Amino acid sequence: MVNYKKMYAILCAAASEALDALPDTAENARGRDLLQEALLRAEEMYVSLEDSEV
Repeated sequence: MVNYKKMYAILCAAASEALDALPDTAENARGRDLLQEALLRAEEMYVSLEDSEV
């Protein structure tokens, strides 16, 4: 069985660490925005799934 919770946690942690490692400069702004938006969307989906499974 695929462990989606673990996959989600690994991917989101890595993306969050990558965001922290990127300097907050104009050159990185678009990439940072895309990653942050994707993390928020993934978190919303994950929480919604957990809520519906309870």
